[in-house]
Amino acid sequence: MADIRIRQICLVAFDIERIIGQFNAVFGVEVCYRNATGFLGLNNCLIPFGSEFIEIVTPKPEGHDSAGERFLQRRGGDGGYMVICQHPVSTFQNFRKRLEGDLGIRVVAEFGDGKIGSVFQLHPKDLPGAIAEFQWYVDEDNPEGPWFQVGPNYWDYKHTEIVKGIRAAEIQTMDPTKLAARWSEVYGKPVSTDDEGNPCLKLRNSEIRFVVERDGRGEGLGGLDLVMTDRDKALANAEKIGCRTGENLVTICNMRLRLL
Repeated sequence: MADIRIRQICLVAFDIERIIGQFNAVFGVEVCYRNATGFLGLNNCLIPFGSEFIEIVTPKPEGHDSAGERFLQRRGGDGGYMVICQHPVSTFQNFRKRLEGDLGIRVVAEFGDGKIGSVFQLHPKDLPGAIAEFQWYVDEDNPEGPWFQVGPNYWDYKHTEIVKGIRAAEIQTMDPTKLAARWSEVYGKPVSTDDEGNPCLKLRNSEIRFVVERDGRGEGLGGLDLVMTDRDKALANAEKIGCRTGENLVTICNMRLRLL
């Protein structure tokens, strides 16, 4: 049965090619799509992690004062940017009406043709922690189904020998309980607790976790849980290029990547 699921995570970086290279070196993944013209002052690319995607955006050289550039300045460098979820089409419009009408949350961007999919993003001042985006797309009950702007044949670029999916997004903040309650209100999901006692929202095959900010970079998307096929291989690869930062931890784009 269709339900909200994490389908894509967006990161922002000064040097997109360096981040692509690190993901490739550690996880054996590759880019499936690039936006050749740029969007909202940003260039981007997408990388399949199983049936989910990591998007990396970077300010265009001529795109001064873009939201991405302001983010990089505010958080002192590369980092997590957006949590993008797939939402059931049957309740998509009512979901949006509740957010705008009952909760007074502003929509800052929307796109899609309404025939095979639609997308909207929420104002980060109305839902702090990360930019939340919701999409519906055709064939929503197929976990390997198509997805917006990943190219018509992303399957040809999917490599699961080392990593096979994204399980959780971790948002750091000084008050995890308060922020979790706000995201719960928006998502319409009760606040649960993970195995380590952190408040979280349980979604379809994934979760959004809220933790105390300890790295001095302020509130924001700070980590991901990745489902591994060969964790030892990933850790050995990360060790070679200097990205291993813990027992089962890799850091790329200032993101704590916990290998499950």
